[in-house]
Amino acid sequence: MGTTLGIVVLALAGVLIRPWKLPEALWAVLGAGALLILGLIPVADAARAVGRGADVYLFLIGMMVLAELARHEGLFDWLAAFAVRHSRGSPLRLFGLIYVVGTLVTIFLSNDATAVVLTPAVFAAAKQANAKPLPVLFICAFVANAASFVLPISNPANLVVYGAHMPALASWVAQFGLASIAAVGVTYLMLRWSQRADLAGPIVSDIKIPILSRGGRVAAAGIALTAMVLLVASGLDWRLGLPTFLAGCATAAAIMVTGTLAPRTIAKGVSWSIVPLVAGLFVLVEAVEGTGVLKRLTAALPAYSQMTPHTMGVAAGWVVAFASNVLNNLPMGLLAGSVATRAHLSPSITGAMLIGVDLGPNLSVTGSLATLLWLVALRRDGQEVSGWHFLRQGCFVMPPALLAALLTFLWTHRV
Repeated sequence: MGTTLGIVVLALAGVLIRPWKLPEALWAVLGAGALLILGLIPVADAARAVGRGADVYLFLIGMMVLAELARHEGLFDWLAAFAVRHSRGSPLRLFGLIYVVGTLVTIFLSNDATAVVLTPAVFAAAKQANAKPLPVLFICAFVANAASFVLPISNPANLVVYGAHMPALASWVAQFGLASIAAVGVTYLMLRWSQRADLAGPIVSDIKIPILSRGGRVAAAGIALTAMVLLVASGLDWRLGLPTFLAGCATAAAIMVTGTLAPRTIAKGVSWSIVPLVAGLFVLVEAVEGTGVLKRLTAALPAYSQMTPHTMGVAAGWVVAFASNVLNNLPMGLLAGSVATRAHLSPSITGAMLIGVDLGPNLSVTGSLATLLWLVALRRDGQEVSGWHFLRQGCFVMPPALLAALLTFLWTHRV
């Protein structure tokens, strides 16, 4: 068990620190490969773990295709100019506008879409406004997790935590609505306060809004259609990967029919390395589950939950939040869902764990797949944010937001 956990920790440390500037995917794959070579995880178990992520791969590819189409057809430049004009020279107004847009994109398209689709537009807006980019770029990372439990589709991790026991949409909103407001509100206040020095002074706003091309309008329609498809799919309890992938392909086909866009151009713009990164993370978590740690945790939780339910709810949220930064929140969601089902935990404690899975990753770059996608999007535009830089920011923003969300949720449910 010790060797397995050691390899997992080293692999995840590589994802966080990126020694020699090597890609995050390489460290996840090397860790998974080491587990296989040393016989610490059976090949069949590793293959099953990789296959478990199939829906996630399709979802991410579909979103990345939509983002590349929007970039290529000038939709991002158009949105950037629109946001800058409406900021009226105020970086604080631009900050607030982007925060609202980021919240809405997360709610209706998922936190991964905020990282993939919105980040390039925000970077373009900061560039056109001659503003410091990081204050507004941080929004795309932090709001992607803060608003990720407003709806079930707001975060793929929500689907893996509850699985077949997903609450109905109305019930979900009733359970998590107020907690989501607390998370989004506190995150906004902490993030704006931490960036106050860089948000001082005027920015350029007198810029011309370009004419949006036909392809740009098709890309915008494709993104809007994808949001509607995801809402319908969630309501019907369907997996979201295939509908998202098909929506991306349909949008690409529509643009190729009306223009000169080639499939090779789209394929070159997709960050394919994110697929082996996710697959590697799934294998690492499968190895951790094989050590028996999960069974011990499952056996211990019911007794604690019966003795001190309120304290257990808060503690479970914090433990899962920090664990998500070690294992990444998507595979951690799988573990949390498994523990909740096996231990027959109360809905309140399960909900507190979900908040930890969703909001806890605002601590570090390894916590959320959305944050890793955000880093990839930044590098495409020549912007670097180190893991330590993000960690310092996360230590300031995440804890008060998580505490506010957990207390609001547990007060609502009278645990």
